[in-house]
Amino acid sequence: MPHISNRGEQMPPSPIRKLVPYAEAAKKRGTKVFHLNIGQPDIVTPKPVLDAVRNMNMTVLEYSHSAGFESYRKKLTEYYRRFDIELTPNQIIVTTGGSEAILFAMMACLDPGDEIIIPEPFYANYNGFSVASQVNIFPISSRIEDGFKLPPIEDFEKNITSRTKAIMICNPNNPTGYLYSAEEMNVLRDLCLKHDLYLFSDEAYREFCYDGHKHISAMNLDGLDQHVILLDTISKRYSACGGRIGAFITKNKAVYDAAMKFAQARLSPPTFAQIAGEAAVDLPADYFEGVKAEYLKRRDLLVSRLNKIPGVFCPNPGGAFYAMAKLPVESAEDFCRWLLESFSYNGQTVMMAPASGFYATPGLGKNEVRFAYVLNTDDINQAMDCLEKALETYKP
Repeated sequence: MPHISNRGEQMPPSPIRKLVPYAEAAKKRGTKVFHLNIGQPDIVTPKPVLDAVRNMNMTVLEYSHSAGFESYRKKLTEYYRRFDIELTPNQIIVTTGGSEAILFAMMACLDPGDEIIIPEPFYANYNGFSVASQVNIFPISSRIEDGFKLPPIEDFEKNITSRTKAIMICNPNNPTGYLYSAEEMNVLRDLCLKHDLYLFSDEAYREFCYDGHKHISAMNLDGLDQHVILLDTISKRYSACGGRIGAFITKNKAVYDAAMKFAQARLSPPTFAQIAGEAAVDLPADYFEGVKAEYLKRRDLLVSRLNKIPGVFCPNPGGAFYAMAKLPVESAEDFCRWLLESFSYNGQTVMMAPASGFYATPGLGKNEVRFAYVLNTDDINQAMDCLEKALETYKP
């Protein structure tokens, strides 16, 4: 029988999705599952975005340019200008979700065996893309006790080698919700300039920043134009996860040209989603005010409820719609599985993402979980009731 590849064996399973079979079994038993494990918002996708697809008048569903429709790329330059990011359409490649943008960045900028430094915990699929690209992630650990702020710059410096080619951040962060400050972003800028490194900046949650804090894009950093690759997506911004449309953005022409070859190899991004994305740029200016207010309400409720449960600690996230919490259990993975296999309260249970899958360093995050506060406040309250009762009764 033929053997699968080493790469296939090394490809990590999703820590967000691997408990799905247990959740499905719980539902078949009649248990209601509150899904706080995955970043799938229940916010309604804006009607103008869906209407643009419903009302499209194409007679042939044709390929777009490999970089994406020029009309959409022009629209995106208008969008980024709102954040003082000046671009041309020829600095943007429309991608099949933010995922493809991440893959293009790794494959265009790094050779097999090269290294990317990433503060951990980090978005778990970075691991998968690094395996596919045959590059190595070197994690620099942040701490829940510090709210997951940027680790000391000395921790980066001492781990930079001749194989280090890039630093990668997600800002605001998935899975922690941490929002990097202007000071932290400038520290990263100086480090990239000093060591001639790329800065990959995943900014999928740009709009969702709280408590009066402002998002600082890597594209806003002085002197870093040739180093920054901006990675983006409409998935979370417009609650359009199924649209699978993102963007790879750089002012470095050599990097752009290299990524363009990968874009040509996969022909073109999806047409319907580009139509949706183009319409999204024209949403009213106040659209995000209501959405952000709703997420803020959910964040405040979730964090408050968690920190009132004995033995639980959850720092207050500054952005995105995720929170990480430390639980009074030895293995969060075992506890999360038990919640789905063996526990219910009033016919309900809660699904969370064990945090160990967001760390690359073995042993870290074993008693931590990630919450996605993508459900309404009534559901969050009921989910927290379940969690509180579960922690009272759990006997590993």
